[in-house]
Amino acid sequence: MTSALTIRPARTSDVYAIKDLVAPLAEKRILISKESVTYFEGIQEFLIAEIEGENVGCGALHVMWEDLAEIRTLATADAWRGRGIGHELVEQLLDKARALGVSRVFCLTFEVDFFIRHGFTVMPDQSVVDPAVYSELLRSADEGVAEFLDLARVKPNTLGNTRMIRQL
Repeated sequence: MTSALTIRPARTSDVYAIKDLVAPLAEKRILISKESVTYFEGIQEFLIAEIEGENVGCGALHVMWEDLAEIRTLATADAWRGRGIGHELVEQLLDKARALGVSRVFCLTFEVDFFIRHGFTVMPDQSVVDPAVYSELLRSADEGVAEFLDLARVKPNTLGNTRMIRQL
């Protein structure tokens, strides 16, 4: 990777760049496009990968519970894919999770091999969640939580994705 890569917290002015990074992946049904308001509401969760002032990648860490968070909306610009940007974003998102006291990180992905290289394993079922926590998580309106719980209402958006988790 080039030394010009900077990973920084996202700002509200990055929302449209995030949408632009997500758009080609949403067209391929790899990521789900969201309304601008959703990105603004969660902007504090995002990191931006920047090279010489150009936004070339993004990723977010969404805390789901005391010990559980999700890496979501991980995207790299087509021209920059395969150059370590996703790797740097994931490593910094995992560092952020550790700093917050999170001990497990979840992702829903088509990029299984990529996440395996980062220490994630496929989740066979919901046994990683205590039943009392599971019932609390059911109350969340967040779609990512519903994806983690593998609820039927999100199935049309997640068909073919693999649910993965990493212990920190």
